[in-house]
Amino acid sequence: MCRTPPLCCLHPGDTHSDSLPWRLTSQLDLLETSEDFWETNLDLWAETQGSLETGSRGDMWACLGAGDLLPLDFLAQVLPAGGTKPLSDVRMIQSQGARGLQLAGSQEALSFSASQLFTNCDYFPSEFSIVVTLKIPRLSNKSFSLQRNEYILSLVEEDSDRLLIGLRVSPERLHFLFGGPSGRKRITFRAVQLADNSWHTLVLAVTGHYATLTVDCGMSVELVREQPFPSDLCTVNSTFYIGSRRRWKGMFSGLLRQLVLLPGSDATSRMCPSMFPRLSVLSIPQILLTMPLSPTGVVPLYPYEAEVRVTMGTQPHCSTVEQGQLWFDILGRGLFLCDGVVWIPLLQEKKRLNYVEDYQDLYTNSDTFDVEVFHIPSQGLFAATANRAAKPGSGIYKWVDGKFQMYQNITTYEARAWKYFTVGSKMFLAVANFKGQPDRDREESMIYRWNNRKLKFLLYQTVETHSAQDWEAFSIQEEHFLVVANHRQGDNHNIDSVIYRWNPGTKLFEVNQTIETSGAYDWEFFSVGPYQFLVVANTLNGTSTNINSNIYIWLGGTFRPFQSIKTAGATDWEMFQIGNRYFLAVANSQSWNDRGPSLYNINSTIYELNVMTQTFIKFQDILTSSAVDWEFFSVGEDKFLVVANSLDGSSFSLNSVIYRWQGYEGFVPIHKLPTIGCTDWEYFNTTEGSFLIYSSATSPLSKVFKLNTY
Repeated sequence: MCRTPPLCCLHPGDTHSDSLPWRLTSQLDLLETSEDFWETNLDLWAETQGSLETGSRGDMWACLGAGDLLPLDFLAQVLPAGGTKPLSDVRMIQSQGARGLQLAGSQEALSFSASQLFTNCDYFPSEFSIVVTLKIPRLSNKSFSLQRNEYILSLVEEDSDRLLIGLRVSPERLHFLFGGPSGRKRITFRAVQLADNSWHTLVLAVTGHYATLTVDCGMSVELVREQPFPSDLCTVNSTFYIGSRRRWKGMFSGLLRQLVLLPGSDATSRMCPSMFPRLSVLSIPQILLTMPLSPTGVVPLYPYEAEVRVTMGTQPHCSTVEQGQLWFDILGRGLFLCDGVVWIPLLQEKKRLNYVEDYQDLYTNSDTFDVEVFHIPSQGLFAATANRAAKPGSGIYKWVDGKFQMYQNITTYEARAWKYFTVGSKMFLAVANFKGQPDRDREESMIYRWNNRKLKFLLYQTVETHSAQDWEAFSIQEEHFLVVANHRQGDNHNIDSVIYRWNPGTKLFEVNQTIETSGAYDWEFFSVGPYQFLVVANTLNGTSTNINSNIYIWLGGTFRPFQSIKTAGATDWEMFQIGNRYFLAVANSQSWNDRGPSLYNINSTIYELNVMTQTFIKFQDILTSSAVDWEFFSVGEDKFLVVANSLDGSSFSLNSVIYRWQGYEGFVPIHKLPTIGCTDWEYFNTTEGSFLIYSSATSPLSKVFKLNTY
């Protein structure tokens, strides 16, 4: 039998509260309201009810003192306090930069009486939020069907085994179950993509007839039911079970990091927006925030393991998410460890650059503005050329027997750049078309997806662009983005460039943010520690090339201005790291305004991040000739930059230069490579060695150079 609820148990919708002149909606109502206010309203409540005894007021203050409207951490309830014996069969696992608990063993060990939470109130709150942070392995529906419904949380009446509250996950669905006067009810949220081997934070808010689900601080989904959530759900002689439904077969198979009940409030406003929406925090057990040790300070309190993965192929990204992961460079014969910032060599064959030799003449379909070199697992190395002519279009070449050979043609419209990227196991190529199709009113760029059955790229999505010059792909906390450099619309160079975000539901890229740019030519994404940046190369505002190019920082789920740098017809940014120093190199193509001639032989500049001022400051000027691209690469322990010099004012035939890093001296020239209208450099490795390839915008001939080492 439930006790008559004192005032703290009453909520809007309760029969006892219909005449209350006020309502409790969050713990802030308790913490920030003065005692005089409570005295006044208690007296008013007594008048409206006609039965407030002295003892009732004492119960009221006792209930408030219990903190029933504070976050109630379910995981903290089942984890023993420090100094006591840890639970058996509970493992702490670090995955993707965050720690979670893997549950096993008996359901009783991961349960506790409801009276531990509801010390003065026997009724489950009628307004509440349940916050969950979890990670579910990526499983096919067939394999998931073996455990089709897994309980994250349940509240069970012990004597009758009746389910009072249940939170259950199944493939692409989340179910909330509760007992009511007319039997058990279920609220189902459909198309909830959780089984993708990624962290997700869910906020389920329930009040009256409404249930709202928010995933990763995204768009909330609200469902309305005919029957409201019961205001008299008695919790006497009932037990909470974590990761199961008491005698229900099996345990939750994923990782749990956060499981919290917040009475009387929608927790979304407290947790969102967040820099890391998939790991947004309301209350997390201390054991998951730090590395808990036993009193000896040697052995972890709980069995601890991390998902150590060895990545092979080209150099992957290294950030806090990949910290502790290994990369085996097959071609360079080296093993590297990610320290959260850079790849630290553990074993590495030392090589040094000796000279550069002409290796292959690559005849392309037409003049080439850009080359993108990429690797497809189990298929090999490819290069995509962005060609001027629409027919036969741009070419994709495959590395066969030590040379690039034609593999596939794709119709493009004065293609300016290609970008290869992945979303999960999906592989994409995005092309930036500078012109539109002859029979279309608008200009479009295309995204192609690799088809594993046909072994070629097929059209996947079309995006409206404006004289597109470049695509950049990047990921932030496992959210995938594409940003396009829109150069001009008609004669107007001051237009928006657009950031697109991958929608896991529609499986399409959708507009996420627009940024005003001036003749945008290139985007570069990079990370410094926990911070993410985008920098744009602005070329022309309509009257001058001597304008600002801008750096943006990711804050609160959007890119915001960070720093402006004066550039001269900027065409490319290259970010690179040497040790713990961060650099940005800009390629300046020309200095021009409407009052004078163009200057092509001008300085391009390398900037270094000053940690004290938190800005990029000039490090080195390098004289270039209408530079269009920088490429940073390493050979052994040596670091290099190569510049694409395209025009000196009278000729496209001139030397592009390789510079070597020499510490205090900066970058010094070591090799001069004859090129014609050079617009792009790409560095790559194969089993045959290390190579550079350049594209020519004035000739249907690109060249591959081999880096001879010793």
